[in-house]
Amino acid sequence: MSDTDQRPSRWMDRKTAPHITTLVVVAGITALSMNMFLPSLPGMAIYFDTEFSVVQLAISAYLGVTAVLQLIIGPLSDRYGRRPIILWGLGLFVLATLGCLLAPTIEIFLMFRMMQGTVAVGLVLSRAVVRDMVPPDQAASMIGYVTMGMSLVPMFGPMIGGFLDGAFGWQASFVTLLIFGIIVFAICWMNLGETNQHKSASFGAQFKAYPQLVRSRRFWGYSATAAFASGAFFAFLGGASFVATKVLGLSAQQLGMFFGIVATGYLVGNFFAGRYSQRVGINLMMLGGTSVGTLGALAILIMFYMGLNHPLVFFGPMFFVGLGNGMTLPNANAGIVSVRPQLAGSASGLGGALMIGGGAIISAVTGSLLSEAHPIFPLLIIMFAVSTAAIFTSLYVIYVASNADELGEDQFQ
Repeated sequence: MSDTDQRPSRWMDRKTAPHITTLVVVAGITALSMNMFLPSLPGMAIYFDTEFSVVQLAISAYLGVTAVLQLIIGPLSDRYGRRPIILWGLGLFVLATLGCLLAPTIEIFLMFRMMQGTVAVGLVLSRAVVRDMVPPDQAASMIGYVTMGMSLVPMFGPMIGGFLDGAFGWQASFVTLLIFGIIVFAICWMNLGETNQHKSASFGAQFKAYPQLVRSRRFWGYSATAAFASGAFFAFLGGASFVATKVLGLSAQQLGMFFGIVATGYLVGNFFAGRYSQRVGINLMMLGGTSVGTLGALAILIMFYMGLNHPLVFFGPMFFVGLGNGMTLPNANAGIVSVRPQLAGSASGLGGALMIGGGAIISAVTGSLLSEAHPIFPLLIIMFAVSTAAIFTSLYVIYVASNADELGEDQFQ
């Protein structure tokens, strides 16, 4: 059986490859766990009688834990299979969510919140499962459709969380996560067949195989492209609230609505990736996406430099940053998990850790540079710089690929 030979997918048959809907919901719960309760953070600080900065660790520390877990999730799935690791990760997530609900102190809450990071199996292994099922260019299209469905979650998650918080309190978001977690676990139990047909001999052997991955120049090119392209969005997340309040005078509700522009751009970009990646090729689609994202960042920088000061000047071109990310990331991720198909899980985990870890650093740096004296230009310059870097890393991948064998067949490129 070849790397991509799988039995035809049948709905609710755990002996066949999963339906794409299953991959959407298992990836979507990862995003939902990240942002659904964001509107509840101030109320949680009051409930636990602690500083807002402490409650905010539920986001920043969670990001760090998720990045580290991705390094482990991938090799585990290459050794033991995608299905058991996804089911264990979701099961622990359900238990951790229940712990968050019952936590009497902020310390215990944060402990269970970090445990919720096991839901990262959904994001990491949905990509690896896709690569198990189909060849690289088709994988980019399928990942595009998966992330297009998943992108609806960050569009509506905070809005739903805000409504639930206002009506029932902060616990309502975690009750919803608990219910959704149980449902997704049940769907995966019934529909997620094993797709890893070439399990490694041992967990240790999987880590010994890492040099094959880290010697691949294209792996680092794809990973760097994903990190820089998403870094523009992470920088935006790190500074948008400051800019919205200090420069544009927006309320929290208005900010939430304008965030929808970025998510819509990402949704459209995912559609383009799903529709055209197989036809155009992952490298050219990635280059096109990084170029569109860079033009969007440049447009904001130029208009603010000209003295234009309006919410649509800031958020309007962010549509194109989102669009570029939606085109770039599915293709970069398809490349990451395709340079060494036998290490697809490890590659997805390491690539995801580099992307989230790099994005978290960029976000933190952006937030630290913004001040009353410099309320916007550090953010705009960083967004343009990392977007431009993504173009160069895309070109680097194309250069390496033009001097190497077909993706996945060369030994050191």
